[in-house]
Amino acid sequence: MSIRPYRDIIRRKSRQIMVGNVPVGGDAPISVQSMTNTLTTDVQATIRQIRQMEEAGADIVRVSCPDKESTAALKEIIAGVNVPVIADIHFHYKRAIEAALAGAACLRINPGNIGSADRVRDVVRAAKDYGCSMRIGVNAGSLEKHLLEQYGEPCPDAMVQSAMEHAKILEDNDFFNFKISVKASDVFLAVAAYQGLADACDYPLHLGITEAGALRAGTVKSSVGMGMLLWSGIGDTIRVSLSADPVEEVKVGFDLLKSLDIRHRGVRIVSCPSCARQAYPVIKTVETLEKRLEHIATPLSLSIIGCVVNGPGEARETDIGLTGGGNGTHMVYLNGMSDHKIGDDKLVDHIVKLVEEKAAMIEAAKNNS
Repeated sequence: MSIRPYRDIIRRKSRQIMVGNVPVGGDAPISVQSMTNTLTTDVQATIRQIRQMEEAGADIVRVSCPDKESTAALKEIIAGVNVPVIADIHFHYKRAIEAALAGAACLRINPGNIGSADRVRDVVRAAKDYGCSMRIGVNAGSLEKHLLEQYGEPCPDAMVQSAMEHAKILEDNDFFNFKISVKASDVFLAVAAYQGLADACDYPLHLGITEAGALRAGTVKSSVGMGMLLWSGIGDTIRVSLSADPVEEVKVGFDLLKSLDIRHRGVRIVSCPSCARQAYPVIKTVETLEKRLEHIATPLSLSIIGCVVNGPGEARETDIGLTGGGNGTHMVYLNGMSDHKIGDDKLVDHIVKLVEEKAAMIEAAKNNS
Protein backbone atom coordinates (compact mmCIF):
# COMPACT_ATOMS: atom_id res chain seq x y z
CA MET A 1 0.00 0.00 0.00
CA SER A 2 1.43 3.38 -0.97
CA ILE A 3 1.29 6.07 1.70
CA ARG A 4 1.40 9.75 0.85
CA PRO A 5 4.50 11.39 2.38
CA TYR A 6 3.26 13.02 5.56
CA ARG A 7 4.60 16.47 4.67
CA ASP A 8 3.10 16.56 1.17
CA ILE A 9 0.24 18.97 0.54
CA ILE A 10 -1.40 18.24 -2.81
CA ARG A 11 -2.89 21.56 -3.75
CA ARG A 12 -6.27 21.78 -5.44
CA LYS A 13 -5.94 22.80 -9.08
CA SER A 14 -7.65 26.10 -9.76
CA ARG A 15 -7.61 28.63 -12.54
CA GLN A 16 -5.48 31.71 -11.90
CA ILE A 17 -6.66 35.31 -11.75
CA MET A 18 -4.78 38.55 -11.14
CA VAL A 19 -5.51 40.93 -8.27
CA GLY A 20 -3.51 43.88 -9.50
CA ASN A 21 -0.01 42.49 -9.88
CA VAL A 22 -0.62 39.58 -7.48
CA PRO A 23 -1.48 36.22 -9.07
CA VAL A 24 -4.09 34.25 -7.14
CA GLY A 25 -4.73 30.56 -7.79
CA GLY A 26 -2.98 28.12 -10.06
CA ASP A 27 0.57 27.58 -8.87
CA ALA A 28 0.93 31.08 -7.36
CA PRO A 29 1.97 31.39 -3.71
CA ILE A 30 -0.94 31.58 -1.29
CA SER A 31 -1.38 35.30 -0.64
CA VAL A 32 -2.10 36.97 2.70
CA GLN A 33 -4.52 39.84 2.96
CA SER A 34 -6.19 42.00 5.58
CA MET A 35 -8.67 44.88 5.71
CA THR A 36 -8.42 48.45 6.95
CA ASN A 37 -10.57 49.57 9.88
CA THR A 38 -10.00 53.30 9.44
CA LEU A 39 -12.65 55.51 7.86
CA THR A 40 -11.94 55.30 4.14
CA THR A 41 -12.68 59.00 3.86
CA ASP A 42 -9.73 59.63 6.19
CA VAL A 43 -7.22 59.19 3.39
CA GLN A 44 -4.01 59.70 5.36
CA ALA A 45 -5.04 57.37 8.21
CA THR A 46 -6.01 54.70 5.70
CA ILE A 47 -2.75 55.03 3.75
CA ARG A 48 -0.79 54.90 7.01
CA GLN A 49 -2.53 51.70 8.08
CA ILE A 50 -2.06 50.04 4.69
CA ARG A 51 1.65 50.86 4.77
CA GLN A 52 1.92 49.24 8.20
CA MET A 53 0.31 46.12 6.73
CA GLU A 54 2.74 46.25 3.81
CA GLU A 55 5.66 46.26 6.26
CA ALA A 56 4.19 43.15 7.91
CA GLY A 57 4.08 41.46 4.49
CA ALA A 58 0.47 41.89 3.33
CA ASP A 59 0.04 41.01 -0.34
CA ILE A 60 -3.44 42.51 -0.76
CA VAL A 61 -5.53 44.94 1.34
CA ARG A 62 -9.29 45.43 1.30
CA VAL A 63 -10.93 48.82 1.89
CA SER A 64 -14.59 49.38 2.67
CA CYS A 65 -16.51 51.57 0.20
CA PRO A 66 -20.00 52.06 1.65
CA ASP A 67 -20.67 55.49 0.09
CA LYS A 68 -19.69 57.89 -2.68
CA GLU A 69 -17.30 59.79 -0.41
CA SER A 70 -15.34 56.58 0.20
CA THR A 71 -14.97 55.71 -3.47
CA ALA A 72 -13.94 59.33 -4.11
CA ALA A 73 -11.11 58.86 -1.57
CA LEU A 74 -10.06 55.55 -3.10
CA LYS A 75 -8.01 57.00 -5.97
CA GLU A 76 -5.69 58.90 -3.62
CA ILE A 77 -5.40 55.91 -1.30
CA ILE A 78 -4.41 53.59 -4.14
CA ALA A 79 -1.81 56.09 -5.36
CA GLY A 80 -0.28 56.23 -1.88
CA VAL A 81 0.31 52.50 -1.33
CA ASN A 82 2.18 49.65 -3.00
CA VAL A 83 -0.17 46.68 -2.61
CA PRO A 84 -3.29 45.99 -4.68
CA VAL A 85 -6.45 47.37 -3.08
CA ILE A 86 -9.78 45.55 -3.06
CA ALA A 87 -12.90 47.70 -2.84
CA ASP A 88 -15.50 46.22 -0.50
CA ILE A 89 -18.92 46.73 -2.14
CA HIS A 90 -22.19 45.37 -0.86
CA PHE A 91 -25.34 46.75 -2.45
CA HIS A 92 -24.98 49.83 -4.64
CA TYR A 93 -23.76 49.09 -8.14
CA LYS A 94 -22.54 52.66 -8.68
CA ARG A 95 -20.01 52.23 -5.87
CA ALA A 96 -18.54 49.26 -7.77
CA ILE A 97 -18.24 51.28 -10.99
CA GLU A 98 -16.69 54.22 -9.12
CA ALA A 99 -14.18 51.90 -7.42
CA ALA A 100 -13.15 50.37 -10.74
CA LEU A 101 -12.68 53.87 -12.16
CA ALA A 102 -10.57 54.83 -9.13
CA GLY A 103 -8.14 51.97 -9.82
CA ALA A 104 -9.28 49.20 -7.47
CA ALA A 105 -7.56 45.93 -8.30
CA CYS A 106 -10.58 43.87 -7.29
CA LEU A 107 -14.22 44.32 -6.28
CA ARG A 108 -15.59 42.31 -3.37
CA ILE A 109 -19.22 41.96 -4.40
CA ASN A 110 -22.21 39.66 -4.60
CA PRO A 111 -23.69 40.22 -8.09
CA GLY A 112 -27.14 39.13 -6.98
CA ASN A 113 -27.29 41.90 -4.38
CA ILE A 114 -26.77 44.86 -6.69
CA GLY A 115 -30.01 44.84 -8.64
CA SER A 116 -31.12 44.28 -12.21
CA ALA A 117 -29.33 42.44 -14.99
CA ASP A 118 -28.52 45.81 -16.58
CA ARG A 119 -26.75 46.97 -13.43
CA VAL A 120 -24.71 43.77 -13.25
CA ARG A 121 -23.72 44.24 -16.91
CA ASP A 122 -22.61 47.80 -16.14
CA VAL A 123 -20.41 46.60 -13.27
CA VAL A 124 -18.92 43.80 -15.38
CA ARG A 125 -18.22 46.24 -18.20
CA ALA A 126 -16.41 48.56 -15.77
CA ALA A 127 -14.39 45.65 -14.37
CA LYS A 128 -13.36 44.58 -17.87
CA ASP A 129 -12.57 48.13 -18.99
CA TYR A 130 -10.36 48.88 -15.98
CA GLY A 131 -8.78 45.45 -15.43
CA CYS A 132 -10.60 44.64 -12.20
CA SER A 133 -11.02 41.14 -10.86
CA MET A 134 -13.85 40.32 -8.44
CA ARG A 135 -14.46 38.29 -5.31
CA ILE A 136 -17.83 36.70 -4.69
CA GLY A 137 -18.14 36.83 -0.91
CA VAL A 138 -20.73 34.49 0.60
CA ASN A 139 -21.28 34.78 4.35
CA ALA A 140 -23.37 32.44 6.51
CA GLY A 141 -24.79 35.45 8.34
CA SER A 142 -26.24 37.07 5.23
CA LEU A 143 -27.55 34.25 3.04
CA GLU A 144 -30.33 35.06 0.60
CA LYS A 145 -33.91 34.69 1.80
CA HIS A 146 -34.83 32.02 -0.75
CA LEU A 147 -31.94 29.81 0.40
CA LEU A 148 -32.88 30.16 4.06
CA GLU A 149 -36.44 29.20 3.14
CA GLN A 150 -35.18 26.24 1.13
CA TYR A 151 -32.69 24.89 3.67
CA GLY A 152 -34.15 26.22 6.92
CA GLU A 153 -30.83 27.57 8.21
CA PRO A 154 -27.29 28.36 7.03
CA CYS A 155 -25.64 25.10 5.99
CA PRO A 156 -22.81 24.06 3.67
CA ASP A 157 -25.13 23.21 0.76
CA ALA A 158 -26.90 26.56 1.01
CA MET A 159 -23.58 28.45 1.03
CA VAL A 160 -22.23 26.55 -1.97
CA GLN A 161 -25.49 27.09 -3.85
CA SER A 162 -25.34 30.82 -3.08
CA ALA A 163 -21.77 31.01 -4.40
CA MET A 164 -22.60 29.15 -7.58
CA GLU A 165 -25.72 31.25 -8.24
CA HIS A 166 -23.63 34.42 -7.98
CA ALA A 167 -20.91 32.86 -10.14
CA LYS A 168 -23.44 32.04 -12.85
CA ILE A 169 -24.48 35.69 -13.04
CA LEU A 170 -20.91 36.66 -13.86
CA GLU A 171 -20.40 33.71 -16.20
CA ASP A 172 -23.56 34.69 -18.11
CA ASN A 173 -21.91 38.08 -18.62
CA ASP A 174 -18.78 36.40 -20.00
CA PHE A 175 -16.76 37.31 -16.89
CA PHE A 176 -14.55 34.66 -15.28
CA ASN A 177 -11.88 36.76 -13.59
CA PHE A 178 -13.05 36.14 -10.03
CA LYS A 179 -12.41 34.21 -6.83
CA ILE A 180 -14.95 33.00 -4.26
CA SER A 181 -15.23 32.80 -0.48
CA VAL A 182 -17.82 31.04 1.70
CA LYS A 183 -17.12 32.30 5.20
CA ALA A 184 -18.78 31.43 8.49
CA SER A 185 -17.91 32.02 12.12
CA ASP A 186 -18.64 28.34 12.82
CA VAL A 187 -15.50 26.33 11.98
CA PHE A 188 -17.37 23.18 10.99
CA LEU A 189 -19.76 25.08 8.73
CA ALA A 190 -16.99 27.04 7.04
CA VAL A 191 -14.76 24.01 6.45
CA ALA A 192 -17.61 21.91 5.03
CA ALA A 193 -18.73 24.78 2.78
CA TYR A 194 -15.22 25.29 1.38
CA GLN A 195 -14.82 21.56 0.82
CA GLY A 196 -18.10 21.50 -1.11
CA LEU A 197 -17.17 24.58 -3.12
CA ALA A 198 -13.73 23.15 -3.96
CA ASP A 199 -15.49 20.17 -5.54
CA ALA A 200 -18.09 22.32 -7.32
CA CYS A 201 -15.80 24.66 -9.28
CA ASP A 202 -12.23 25.46 -10.29
CA TYR A 203 -12.24 29.13 -9.29
CA PRO A 204 -9.58 30.29 -6.81
CA LEU A 205 -10.82 30.30 -3.23
CA HIS A 206 -10.29 32.99 -0.60
CA LEU A 207 -10.26 31.41 2.87
CA GLY A 208 -11.46 32.90 6.12
CA ILE A 209 -13.24 32.04 9.35
CA THR A 210 -15.25 35.22 9.68
CA GLU A 211 -15.75 37.07 12.97
CA ALA A 212 -13.30 34.67 14.59
CA GLY A 213 -12.89 36.77 17.74
CA ALA A 214 -10.12 38.56 19.63
CA LEU A 215 -6.41 38.07 19.03
CA ARG A 216 -5.78 34.85 20.96
CA ALA A 217 -9.12 33.06 20.55
CA GLY A 218 -9.49 34.24 16.94
CA THR A 219 -6.01 33.05 16.06
CA VAL A 220 -6.75 29.59 17.43
CA LYS A 221 -10.14 29.38 15.73
CA SER A 222 -8.80 30.58 12.37
CA SER A 223 -5.82 28.24 12.57
CA VAL A 224 -8.02 25.23 13.23
CA GLY A 225 -10.40 25.97 10.35
CA MET A 226 -8.01 27.29 7.74
CA GLY A 227 -5.32 24.84 8.82
CA MET A 228 -7.57 21.90 7.95
CA LEU A 229 -8.38 23.38 4.56
CA LEU A 230 -4.82 24.37 3.68
CA TRP A 231 -3.45 20.98 4.75
CA SER A 232 -5.94 19.34 2.38
CA GLY A 233 -4.79 21.60 -0.47
CA ILE A 234 -7.73 24.02 -0.47
CA GLY A 235 -7.13 27.76 -0.53
CA ASP A 236 -5.41 30.35 -2.73
CA THR A 237 -5.54 33.46 -0.55
CA ILE A 238 -6.32 33.92 3.14
CA ARG A 239 -7.47 36.50 5.64
CA VAL A 240 -7.39 35.95 9.40
CA SER A 241 -10.38 37.93 10.74
CA LEU A 242 -9.54 39.23 14.21
CA SER A 243 -10.94 41.87 16.53
CA ALA A 244 -7.43 43.29 16.67
CA ASP A 245 -5.00 45.51 14.81
CA PRO A 246 -5.09 44.47 11.12
CA VAL A 247 -1.30 44.17 11.21
CA GLU A 248 -1.77 41.26 13.63
CA GLU A 249 -4.01 39.57 11.04
CA VAL A 250 -1.13 39.68 8.56
CA LYS A 251 1.37 38.32 11.08
CA VAL A 252 -0.92 35.47 12.10
CA GLY A 253 -1.60 34.69 8.45
CA PHE A 254 2.08 34.24 7.73
CA ASP A 255 2.60 32.24 10.92
CA LEU A 256 -0.22 29.94 9.81
CA LEU A 257 1.36 29.38 6.40
CA LYS A 258 4.79 28.92 7.99
CA SER A 259 3.47 26.27 10.38
CA LEU A 260 2.33 24.18 7.40
CA ASP A 261 5.58 24.81 5.51
CA ILE A 262 3.57 26.47 2.73
CA ARG A 263 5.15 29.90 2.68
CA HIS A 264 7.92 31.50 4.68
CA ARG A 265 8.55 35.11 5.65
CA GLY A 266 10.72 36.34 8.47
CA VAL A 267 12.27 34.44 11.36
CA ARG A 268 10.65 31.20 12.46
CA ILE A 269 11.46 30.79 16.15
CA VAL A 270 11.45 27.30 17.65
CA SER A 271 11.36 27.71 21.42
CA CYS A 272 10.65 25.54 24.43
CA PRO A 273 7.92 26.36 26.97
CA SER A 274 10.65 26.49 29.65
CA CYS A 275 10.84 24.54 32.89
CA ALA A 276 13.00 24.21 36.01
CA ARG A 277 15.90 23.06 33.80
CA GLN A 278 16.15 26.36 31.94
CA ALA A 279 19.57 27.99 32.21
CA TYR A 280 18.31 31.47 31.23
CA PRO A 281 14.84 33.14 31.16
CA VAL A 282 13.49 31.54 27.97
CA ILE A 283 10.08 33.22 27.86
CA LYS A 284 11.44 36.75 28.32
CA THR A 285 14.22 36.06 25.82
CA VAL A 286 11.81 34.86 23.15
CA GLU A 287 9.43 37.79 23.70
CA THR A 288 12.33 40.22 23.28
CA LEU A 289 13.70 38.45 20.21
CA GLU A 290 10.30 38.41 18.50
CA LYS A 291 10.12 42.20 18.80
CA ARG A 292 13.76 42.81 17.90
CA LEU A 293 13.54 40.60 14.80
CA GLU A 294 10.25 41.86 13.36
CA HIS A 295 12.11 43.83 10.71
CA ILE A 296 13.63 40.69 9.18
CA ALA A 297 11.65 39.54 6.13
CA THR A 298 14.17 36.93 4.97
CA PRO A 299 13.00 33.39 5.79
CA LEU A 300 15.28 31.70 8.31
CA SER A 301 14.96 29.60 11.45
CA LEU A 302 16.11 30.17 15.04
CA SER A 303 15.90 27.75 17.96
CA ILE A 304 15.84 29.09 21.53
CA ILE A 305 15.99 26.18 23.98
CA GLY A 306 16.58 26.44 27.72
CA CYS A 307 18.69 23.34 28.35
CA VAL A 308 20.66 20.51 26.73
CA VAL A 309 17.84 17.95 26.72
CA ASN A 310 16.32 19.06 23.39
CA GLY A 311 18.55 22.00 22.52
CA PRO A 312 21.21 20.28 20.39
CA GLY A 313 18.59 18.31 18.45
CA GLU A 314 16.53 21.40 17.66
CA ALA A 315 19.67 23.35 16.77
CA ARG A 316 20.60 20.75 14.16
CA GLU A 317 17.39 21.62 12.30
CA THR A 318 17.66 25.43 12.41
CA ASP A 319 19.92 28.08 10.87
CA ILE A 320 20.89 29.49 14.27
CA GLY A 321 20.41 27.86 17.66
CA LEU A 322 20.86 28.68 21.33
CA THR A 323 21.00 26.03 24.05
CA GLY A 324 21.18 26.91 27.75
CA GLY A 325 24.30 25.76 29.58
CA GLY A 326 25.80 25.87 33.04
CA ASN A 327 27.60 28.68 34.84
CA GLY A 328 25.85 31.37 32.80
CA THR A 329 27.36 30.30 29.49
CA HIS A 330 25.27 28.96 26.62
CA MET A 331 26.08 27.19 23.36
CA VAL A 332 25.41 28.91 20.05
CA TYR A 333 24.90 26.75 16.96
CA LEU A 334 25.36 27.89 13.38
CA ASN A 335 23.95 25.82 10.52
CA GLY A 336 23.26 22.94 12.90
CA MET A 337 26.78 22.75 14.36
CA SER A 338 28.01 23.91 17.78
CA ASP A 339 30.10 27.02 17.16
CA HIS A 340 30.80 29.12 20.25
CA LYS A 341 29.59 30.05 23.72
CA ILE A 342 27.92 33.25 24.92
CA GLY A 343 27.28 34.65 28.40
CA ASP A 344 24.05 35.92 29.87
CA ASP A 345 24.81 39.64 29.60
CA LYS A 346 25.18 39.78 25.79
CA LEU A 347 22.86 36.95 24.84
CA VAL A 348 19.99 38.79 23.12
CA ASP A 349 22.14 41.36 21.32
CA HIS A 350 24.42 38.59 20.09
CA ILE A 351 21.56 36.48 18.68
CA VAL A 352 20.03 39.53 16.97
CA LYS A 353 23.39 40.32 15.35
CA LEU A 354 23.80 36.72 14.14
CA VAL A 355 20.30 36.67 12.64
CA GLU A 356 20.80 40.02 10.89
CA GLU A 357 24.13 38.84 9.46
CA LYS A 358 22.61 35.55 8.30
CA ALA A 359 19.68 37.35 6.65
CA ALA A 360 22.08 39.71 4.87
CA MET A 361 24.13 36.74 3.59
CA ILE A 362 21.00 34.99 2.28
CA GLU A 363 19.83 38.14 0.49
CA ALA A 364 23.29 38.76 -1.01
CA ALA A 365 23.48 35.20 -2.31
CA LYS A 366 19.98 35.54 -3.75
CA ASN A 367 20.88 38.77 -5.54
CA ASN A 368 24.09 37.28 -6.97
CA SER A 369 22.47 34.09 -8.26
